[in-house]
Amino acid sequence: MAAILQEAARRRTFAVISHPDAGKSTMTEALALHASAISQAGAVHGKSGRRGVTSDWMEMEKARGISITSAALRFEYRGHMFNLVDTPGHADFSEDTYRVLAAVDCAVMLLDAAKGMEPQTLKLFEVCRHRRIPVITFVNKWDRPGREALELLDEIEERTGLKPTPITWPIGTGGFFHGVADRTADRIVRYTRTPGGATKAIETDLSAEQALAELGGDWERAKDEIDLLSAIGSDHDQKTFEAHESTPVLFGAALSNFGVGRLLDAMVDIAPAPTPRPDVAEDPRPLEEPFSGLVFKVQANMDPSHRDRIAFVRVCSGRFERGMVLVHAATARPFATKYAQSVFGQERATIDEAYPGDVVGLVNASALRPGDTLYDGPPVEFPRIPSFAPEHFSTARVRDSSRSKQFRKGIEQLDAEGVVQVLRSDVRGDQSPVLAAVGPMQFDVVKHRMAAEFNTEILMDRLDFGIARLTDAESAPILARQRGVEVFTRSLDGVLLALFTDEWRMRGVMRDHPDLVLNALLADTRG
Repeated sequence: MAAILQEAARRRTFAVISHPDAGKSTMTEALALHASAISQAGAVHGKSGRRGVTSDWMEMEKARGISITSAALRFEYRGHMFNLVDTPGHADFSEDTYRVLAAVDCAVMLLDAAKGMEPQTLKLFEVCRHRRIPVITFVNKWDRPGREALELLDEIEERTGLKPTPITWPIGTGGFFHGVADRTADRIVRYTRTPGGATKAIETDLSAEQALAELGGDWERAKDEIDLLSAIGSDHDQKTFEAHESTPVLFGAALSNFGVGRLLDAMVDIAPAPTPRPDVAEDPRPLEEPFSGLVFKVQANMDPSHRDRIAFVRVCSGRFERGMVLVHAATARPFATKYAQSVFGQERATIDEAYPGDVVGLVNASALRPGDTLYDGPPVEFPRIPSFAPEHFSTARVRDSSRSKQFRKGIEQLDAEGVVQVLRSDVRGDQSPVLAAVGPMQFDVVKHRMAAEFNTEILMDRLDFGIARLTDAESAPILARQRGVEVFTRSLDGVLLALFTDEWRMRGVMRDHPDLVLNALLADTRG
């Protein structure tokens, strides 16, 4: 029992959230580089002889230079075990990111120094606020022209409501980045980029006299700004950080590996360790209780040569041992864990044991879906992960009718993984299910994976619906008779969804039938 608590205390499980192109995938590789998990950092597009990032394994990701799927990287640093859960950066895949955020204890909010708080960053931050996840802010790309540091702090506070408390402060304006003043360690650090930026940057400690002599006016300006921050009380406070009232801020450049090591140090020093997780009855499951875990991600065919299916499980309590037989809470059936791995892209390693905070990939987990609970000992079930509100809808049908069996199998698998939501109705039948997505790029992923993994081309026709609402069996018949409304059953969980062509039509139905059940889904901006 004491060993479990000791192991949990040295775990740090976190995700990086950002707007597309803020440098999230590059940051992921830079963190792995500084922790010696890899020997050379990559760039998203693999330009100038640099390889593509390890986590972006899908060909579609490589072609577009974006992250679509999630990966989990496990590494040790300063005696602590890190679980970095990589997430999609594109807004169309917000639902997948939300599932990942259900598995972490802290988030690193990555901002572009020139663009600041962008819409997708703010949307993901709101999820962190909803889940009370502490946030560390890293202002990236300070080696390029950007905005004033003080201006960015003002925007962070205005847009998030969190008080920014800089741990490091940049010396030199955006594009003329010399290094940082570390306010908590009382250090002045100058950075020197290595050729290509593919290895760790060279860090040189300077005294105040050396900084003045070598950096001149840039150091004097930084010192004045630091004095201002101290005068207004913008100092790190652990209690307000963990209470989601303040955010520590660091400055750097992931592509050049500037300030990345200091971010890792901050994760060790101030990021929270795992804590007891509430079950469906809101009773916290103590860390020292027998094993329990939450499935937050299911992904098939990460390695085409294996054609397998992996369920990513966040360990919530107890000690996991490879080979142990667990109980699947949703079915009460036993689940064997013979094949347990850590997975990052196509790179895999066997995991023999894991503790609270760790992420375990269970191979050939065909029975598991996102939101499922696995446990040993006293029964427990954690709250399921809610689905996002879809805003885009399309029918899907197979191009070649001889591939109908493969079509059904593929759609079922993508539904179980959470790639899209699959909707069905008696009116439309099973031959042409309706796919519901947060963003239209999800449909591109469906078409790509159906062709690549099931050798089945599909045709998709856009539907004129734009809003979905949760309803019930009593309301469904009335809704089905309304113009511009259609009712479907969501395959994954059996809930009823009413689709409306637009908000005007929905408001009209609600006005004419005020007793109907029409509830908003998670992250629906229309209320």
